[in-house]
Amino acid sequence: MENAKRWHYLFVLFIGGVVGGALSGHFWPDANASAAPRETHVIKAEKFELVAADGTQRGVLEVTPRSAAALALYDASGKSRAEFTAMADGTSAVAFYDEMGRRRVVVGETPEGRSGIAVFSEKGTQLAGLTAARNGEASLTLYDASGKGRAGLGLPASGQPALALFDENGKERAQLYLKSNGTPGLALADESGKTIAGLPLTNPPASQQ
Repeated sequence: MENAKRWHYLFVLFIGGVVGGALSGHFWPDANASAAPRETHVIKAEKFELVAADGTQRGVLEVTPRSAAALALYDASGKSRAEFTAMADGTSAVAFYDEMGRRRVVVGETPEGRSGIAVFSEKGTQLAGLTAARNGEASLTLYDASGKGRAGLGLPASGQPALALFDENGKERAQLYLKSNGTPGLALADESGKTIAGLPLTNPPASQQ
């Protein structure tokens, strides 16, 4: 087994859209209603601020200097609790923060079509990541308190699911896999990453990283 590297799940995110018949009817009127002549009012600006009755800022909608369209929502104490961002290249994400303003969950999608969700600890380290690609590849990774990948479940486009376990040094120590023809396999490795036992006695497929 090769030495394990951290799987690249951070900010490889998922955005789910739900536009059903009821929602469509609510947000978009029917063709006859749309055809009726009506006066249109448009307000244009680079930034909008939402404030409470006491003047406390509770939200901001703006186009940032990096050309990102962003919506940020704050709690009564001024801490950012939720953000929705769409970058100029199409990368989009929704992030949620705790009462201290620390990022805890990020959901989004990249322009290449890889989507996913990342969960973070109070210290800012990633604890879990779930991603999926357009070609059907999907993976789930679990991290320890220091942010090191310790377990990964992956299904590559080739159709060979595998479960890999890593030690505290990032070495892959165990792998359970299933070949596309249905043949199962198990591989165990020592602290250097060298295979020491396995079933059947053949080299396992490369783990998803």
